[in-house]
Amino acid sequence: MLKTQRVAESPAVEPRSGSWRPVAAAMFVCGWGGNQFTPLLLMYRRLGGYSAISVDAFLGAYVIGLIPGLLLAGPVSDRRGRRPVLVFGTVASALASLVLSFGADGAWAIYAGRLLTGVAVGIAMSVGSSWVKELSTGADTGLAARRAALCQTAGFALGAGVAGALAQWGPWPMVTPYVVHILITAAVPALLLRVPETRTPASSAAAGSDRGLLRSLADDLRVPQAARRRFRLVVVPLAPWVFGAAGLAYAVMPQLVASHVGHWELAFATALTVLTLGTGAAVQPVAKRLHQAAGRSNGRGNARASVVAMTVMLVGAVLCALNAALGSPWLAAVAAIVLGAAYGIAVVSGLLEIQRMAGEADLAGLTGVYYALAYSGFLLPALLATLSDWLSYPVMLGGVAVVALACLTLVLRGARTTTPAVPTADERPSEERASDERASDGRTADGPAPAEASRG
Repeated sequence: MLKTQRVAESPAVEPRSGSWRPVAAAMFVCGWGGNQFTPLLLMYRRLGGYSAISVDAFLGAYVIGLIPGLLLAGPVSDRRGRRPVLVFGTVASALASLVLSFGADGAWAIYAGRLLTGVAVGIAMSVGSSWVKELSTGADTGLAARRAALCQTAGFALGAGVAGALAQWGPWPMVTPYVVHILITAAVPALLLRVPETRTPASSAAAGSDRGLLRSLADDLRVPQAARRRFRLVVVPLAPWVFGAAGLAYAVMPQLVASHVGHWELAFATALTVLTLGTGAAVQPVAKRLHQAAGRSNGRGNARASVVAMTVMLVGAVLCALNAALGSPWLAAVAAIVLGAAYGIAVVSGLLEIQRMAGEADLAGLTGVYYALAYSGFLLPALLATLSDWLSYPVMLGGVAVVALACLTLVLRGARTTTPAVPTADERPSEERASDERASDGRTADGPAPAEASRG
């Protein structure tokens, strides 16, 4: 089958030390915009008069917007360059907040704003994660993945914290949080214009026909043949729980205990969001250490970090089911900490798995696939709200715990029976790492490093 020509593998400009920071800033402000809405769910129910199902449907609009941002932005940036795609995503994030500031006029603005927010966050996560990795010169794979995940998590946490505080105590609660986000985002696109481009934009001749380009984009979303079984057994069962854990902690729990916290319900929802994501940020170095230890002691086949993430997730789901019956704010806080730990370990371990599977030419595409699976977990609150007409929350959350146990079983099986296609730098013997460093500098004994192997 004919394929379009790949974009050149070499960077357009050699990255400078620290050049990843403006990209991290873009991921931060897009994450801020993506999660500033979450603690405001109770406000929209109280001030806007929306039902629980309608409010959770706003999250669903966000997920729908994420799909094109995650799945298409990465492959497009592989061919057209990281910079223009991420600049577009950052501008879209600010425009989304502008639309959301008209939410008092009707649900149309909320749905449209959340849809555009999803597109922006999808671009930032898929393109930004790959660009940070490529710009992190001299850093190991684990550090680059942790940088990307930490920027994302910090934006999620601070966006939720500031928006919730402004909505609880500030003026114009349905407008002020979005104005603040627009202000902090305004300068970031200009900063991105100064960042070295790491993907040489393809010429029209290299890009081929529109049909060929679409075929090539689809190729970039395919998992390499050698890694497909591990992808099915480790990444697929793990990824939805990344934001499934977050959704349980700060979308479901606040609604279940709202009657026990009185007029502090918005502040409590904000606190749960910050607690969840703060814990997630704090434990992310643990995921890297688990990943390194597994690779060195088990022949690169063990998915220890993913197993730990799913185990912690199972504990968090059980706590949620228990608290659905008890309605304790204190137990909700404990569940948020546990679910935050599951989120933090899972998001990093999943990124590391993807980086071991992807070649340089399709890293952004597969990163987008991973995040699309991860963000599908945000549909869990809407699903539970829909089913609540027939089933109680203790029963439904007990079922969630059972599903988490089944996914843990699959990840354990994948850890025992599969091996990642490509070891990360942390897992390779020191001689191999030194050889790779020489190759990246053009100092291999046999000339330039070989081109990427063809995909299955």
